Amino acid sequence: MRFAAVLNRDGGTLRTIDMDAFSDRLRQTLEAAGHSVEIDIVAGRDIATALEKAIARRNVDVVLAGGGDGTISTAASLLMNKKKALAILPAGTMNLFARGLGIPQTLEAALQSFADGEVIAVDMATANGRPFVHQFSVGMHARMVQLRATMDFGSRLGKMQASVRAAWATIKNPPALKVSLSVGKTEIVTRTTGIGITNNLFGEGHLPYADNPAGGVLGIYVSVARRRHHLAKLLLDMLRGRLRQSAHVEVHQAGKVVLKIHSPTRKFRAVMDGELIRLERETTIEIHPGALNVLVPSRNAQAKAA
Repeated sequence: MRFAAVLNRDGGTLRTIDMDAFSDRLRQTLEAAGHSVEIDIVAGRDIATALEKAIARRNVDVVLAGGGDGTISTAASLLMNKKKALAILPAGTMNLFARGLGIPQTLEAALQSFADGEVIAVDMATANGRPFVHQFSVGMHARMVQLRATMDFGSRLGKMQASVRAAWATIKNPPALKVSLSVGKTEIVTRTTGIGITNNLFGEGHLPYADNPAGGVLGIYVSVARRRHHLAKLLLDMLRGRLRQSAHVEVHQAGKVVLKIHSPTRKFRAVMDGELIRLERETTIEIHPGALNVLVPSRNAQAKAA
């Protein structure tokens, strides 16, 4: 296969390594397996432009994106409904979409998996037409991301520590939104501390990511927690992969959902794949089955086929 690699030198763990040496290992690994690769190392501000150029090259089969969650989400959005495949080099804090695809979580192991990887089609989702690969959320998650953005951290560990501080501050002063959700023929009107709408249902017993990235449904998670200890328990349930057993969340699934905000939207933001965005008064979220081709380890492709 012919690869075009775009590496965000400002993204996640790539900031901490010798990029020239790593690029040499990437080239050697792929060429030893019979592939070819062109490598671009760019600043974070230039990542979207570099990805667009890589995707536009006619002689490319796979676009390899290296960086944090924002880089991967941007690459997936640009490759949605295209024949070219995405290879994910997971350099972010959580790498939840990559985990769902079975991609190894160390850079070196991920490189090795590309050498004999196979291309499969997985789902994407959109919110008012804007693509995402992991989650669209309002309420607590958005408040946590807003608070974390005001904190200083210079490493993956620092970001995780900032996330804990932001989570605790949010639990002590949780948001409350009045919303309605149209799920199929059912309309849910409620006051909630948070809603997460995910690209496929989260799996059980692990961090919040989808076990089946081609399941063809949205996961809809509505918090019914109000008190601090219930909110803390809900966060713990999410991290431990026990949302379906939690007494503090309602779980639904659908191919399409319409979220309407009845609270003043100027007070709130939304988060899409970890990035803060403007919260619209009404948002239509839809699943798009098989909209993204991805390169995954061959054993994972065989497991999906089985």
